[in-house]
Formats: sequence, C-alpha cells, structure tokens
Amino acid sequence: MSSSYRFPIGTPGQKWGKEERQAWYQQTLIHREYQKEVVPKIMALKEHYDVEQYGALSYDVERFPLYAIKSRNWSANKPVVLVTGGVHGYETSGVHGALKFLETGALNFIDHFNILVAPCISPWGYETINRWNPNAIDPNRSFYKESPAEESASLMKLVSGLGQEVLIHFDLHETTDTDETEFRPALAARDGVDYVEGIIPDGFYTVADTENPAPEFQKAVIDSVREVTHIAPADDQGEIIGSPVIQEGVIHYPMRKLGLCGGVTDCKFGTTTEVYPDSPKVTGEECNDAQVAAIVGGLKYVIGQL
Repeated sequence: MSSSYRFPIGTPGQKWGKEERQAWYQQTLIHREYQKEVVPKIMALKEHYDVEQYGALSYDVERFPLYAIKSRNWSANKPVVLVTGGVHGYETSGVHGALKFLETGALNFIDHFNILVAPCISPWGYETINRWNPNAIDPNRSFYKESPAEESASLMKLVSGLGQEVLIHFDLHETTDTDETEFRPALAARDGVDYVEGIIPDGFYTVADTENPAPEFQKAVIDSVREVTHIAPADDQGEIIGSPVIQEGVIHYPMRKLGLCGGVTDCKFGTTTEVYPDSPKVTGEECNDAQVAAIVGGLKYVIGQL
C-alpha cells in the first residue's frame, strides 16, 4: 500500500534535480571511518595474500582508495572466485564478512580456486551508512557500460582486466530496517513516485539470477548458512521483498537487466546474499559468520561439481 510519508527533500511527484540531490548530500553525516575500520584489516592480509589498489573515489582519493585482495600463485588453470562486499556501503556484514572469509577460510580453497575479493566497493557509503553515493546514485543499479557510478565502473574495470572468466560470484549484502524507514522512501522521492510500504524479512535469504538461477548452488548456500543463523520465511503472499520464493530462502532477480553487481560477470554460479542484522535473534558477528558460511557452502558445492 502507498504511504502518506512525506520525504523532507523534493516535491511529491517530481523527480529530483541537481538542487535536491545536493540538499540530500548536504544532510549526510560521517558515522564511522573506512581508514580505521576497514583498511587496517585489508593491510593485515598482506601476509598471506596480494593486496592491490584498483582505484580511488574522486570524492577524496586519499581517503577512499579501493582495494582488492587476491590469492597468491594465481593460475590460468584454476577457476576464479569473485567475492564482492560493500556495494551498498551501509551493509556492514558485506564488508566485514568478506574480510572474515579471507581471515578464516579462504586459504582452505586456494588449491582449487583463484580468489579475488573486493571487500568495500563503496567506502563513502560505508562511512555515511548510505545506500547511495554522494550523487544520490545507487551503485547496485549501475553495473552497466558507461556507468554513472564510479564505484561500479571501477569494479567492472577490475573484473574485465582479469583475463579469465569468473566461475563463481558471491555478492554480499544485507536487508535492514532502514531499507523501509529511510532508503526506499528516499528512492521514491528521488524518482518522483509514491512510496509503497514493504515488509523486511527476518532472516537470511539469497537472490539468484533469473537467467541463470543455479538452484542446487543456492540450496547449498542456504543449507550452509542454516548452521549459523535462521533462514527468512516467505510472507503471507509467498514472497520475500515482493518477489516469489522459488525455494526456501531464495528469490530471483534479472541481475544484468537491473544493473546489479550480481550481473557483473557471466559466472556459472552466482548468488547475492542478504543478511538481516536488525533481527533480535542475531549479533553483528553472527551476520559476518553467515556471510562466511554462504561462501564456504557455495565453494564446497562447486568443488563437488568440478
């Protein structure tokens, strides 16, 4: 149902212009520091991995360098695993779950795979706890040619420069209460449409690509995460966030059509994870663990298929 909620920026029914986007940007605040919370964890990985800078955000190139972590002994004979986190910077476990995978589990798989991790694609969004970048653009709707989001364009350049096809892609996300209290109302206001209230699912789920759903792979991810946290149930309409539940904890999106990070490669096995950190049943660390479990479960499944 449509809501009577009135977003404080813009005129109802009218798309935002430069003035409204600037007004939105000016009300953002810094809540945490990428250089203190994320970069030191990345640099600590240099003992076991290769760390490279693949870009920097023009908003502040010194403050927002973009880093990728690669397994050593990269081989043309091993398939490539891509892990992305922090496309939406506010989704904390996407960032720290990716890093925890490297800290705790990734080395167990390097005999089978080349592993590439981009743990914080949107560091400005991480600091301001935001879904968008400073231009009120959602990086996770901007993975397409001549992208207006430099966060997305930088990752696409990194992936295209690999010289190898990606076999598996894990894109780590969260669904939070603020999706309904802040971000979706802002989106409706920006685009000059009515805000329609949704329901935030309590639990973990995955989003598979409509064009390549890999159902057994998704099931392996869900079953692995089940050991760490609860799986989101379908609502009364048999849906999660407005999409039909295809199997327990799994919905489908057309990744490439929507410009999602999950469509940045032609991978055979891909999934977008969604953790619910606002649940009273979980802690922040359990959310990180759920992201790790998703990756580990998916990799173990693929090893069984090789």
